[in-house]
Amino acid sequence: MLELDDIQSGVLRPRPSPYVATYILLRIDDRRAGRELMGRLGSVVASAAHPESPTADCWVSVALTYHGLEALGVPQDSLDSFAWEFRQGMAARASALGDVGESSPEHWEPPLGTRDVHVVLTALSPDRVQLEAALARAHKALRESGGVKAIWRQDCHSLSTGKEPFGFRDGISHPAVEGSGIPGSNPREEPLKAGEFVLGYPDETGSLPPMPRPDVLGRNGTYVAFRKLHQRVAAFRQYLKNNSSSPEDEESLAAKMMGRWRSGAPLALCPHHDAPDLGADPRRNNDFRYADDPTGYKTPPSSHVRRANPRDASVAGVVRLHRMIRRGTAYGPELPEGVLDDDGADRGLMFAFIGAHLGRQFEFVQSEWLNGGEFLGLGEAKDPIAGANDGTGVFSFPRRPIPRRLRGLPQFVVTRGGEYCLMPGLRALRWLADLRT
Repeated sequence: MLELDDIQSGVLRPRPSPYVATYILLRIDDRRAGRELMGRLGSVVASAAHPESPTADCWVSVALTYHGLEALGVPQDSLDSFAWEFRQGMAARASALGDVGESSPEHWEPPLGTRDVHVVLTALSPDRVQLEAALARAHKALRESGGVKAIWRQDCHSLSTGKEPFGFRDGISHPAVEGSGIPGSNPREEPLKAGEFVLGYPDETGSLPPMPRPDVLGRNGTYVAFRKLHQRVAAFRQYLKNNSSSPEDEESLAAKMMGRWRSGAPLALCPHHDAPDLGADPRRNNDFRYADDPTGYKTPPSSHVRRANPRDASVAGVVRLHRMIRRGTAYGPELPEGVLDDDGADRGLMFAFIGAHLGRQFEFVQSEWLNGGEFLGLGEAKDPIAGANDGTGVFSFPRRPIPRRLRGLPQFVVTRGGEYCLMPGLRALRWLADLRT
C-alpha cells in the first residue's frame, strides 16, 4: 500500500484544467534557516491522501537540488547514495540530453543550472484565488525562516485557448500508479508499479529502485526534472505554411508532426480529419494503441506523441520501464492567431518530469526517443517538434502512394534552463528540519 499521507500531492496528482501555477527558486544562505524552512514547509505542502478533497487540485510542493541538500548539511555518505545523474545536475548532463547550441547551459536563464539553486517551490491551482492563498502560506514560512532568499520566479497560466503555445490540447496523457487511487487517462494501459514513480516500492522489474540513505530521506520521495522550454511559435507556423499547399494541408502536417490534431483528437482514432468532440473527451482522447498501425499510416512513428510514449509498439527496450509522469504549464503571452512574425516575447512551457529513475526514464526518453531515431529505424532523425534540430532536420511519414519527406527542420523548442531535484516525502522534510551538525 502506498503511504499516501507521506507522499507530496504534486507527485501523483494530475494537473487541473484550467490552471494557474508559480515556480519559485530559493537559495539557502544560512543552514539553520534552511532547516527551519523545511520544518515550516511541512505544514504547507499537501499530501497525496484524500484525492476526493475539494482542495485536492490546489497544492504546494517542495523539491531540493543536490546543492540544496549540501546547503542543509546532509552528511556526505548520504549525498553519495543519490542517483549519480542527480548528483551531477542537469547542466552537467546537457550533452546527453541534447541541450547543445542555443540550448546549452551557457545560454540558460540565470540562475538556472547554477550552484545557487537549492529549493524549487511549485504552487498549482485551478484558479488565482486559491493559488494566492497557497503562496501566502509559503511566503509566510519563507519570511519566518530568514536566511533563505527567493532568487527567481516564473508564473504560468492556462492560455485562453486551453492549449499549449503551439496550439495543441495539452495535459492529456497521465499514467495510473498502482495504489494511488487516481485513474490513468488510458484505459488500455495497466497501472504501473508504484516504484516507477515513488522511492521505496517495487518497480516494473520487481525490484526496489536504489534509494538514498537513510531510508527516511528517500522513502516516499521521487526525482523531478524541471525544464523551462521556450517555444518558437512563429517559426513553427512559418514552417507549416512553407511546406503546405493549403490551410487544410497545414493542419494535417501539424497533426502528423504531433501525432494528434490540435483539438487533442489522436490520429490513431481519426487519421484523416479532426474530431474536436473526441479531442475534448477525456474518456476517449487517450484510449488507443498502435498495434494496428505498425507502419504508421495513421500515426507516424516519428511523430512527437509516438516517440514520447510508444505504448504497445515493438521497440528496443520495454516501454513500461521508460514511462514518466509529465506536467506542462504554459508561460508568457499568447501569439495571436495567424501571426507569422516573432514578436520577441518569451513564451513556452515549464515542464516537470516525475520518476524514480532519472537515467532510464527522463534521460533515456530524451536522448534515445526524442533526439534519436535508431529505435524506430529512423536513423538520425529527431523529434520534429521537441527534438534538438538545427535547420538540417528531416521529417518523413508513410503515405500512399509514396512517403512524404520534409527537410530543413529548425529548432522549435529551446531549453532555457533546468534542474534535477528530489521531491522528498513529508517525513523526510521533518528529518531535514531536525538535522544537527
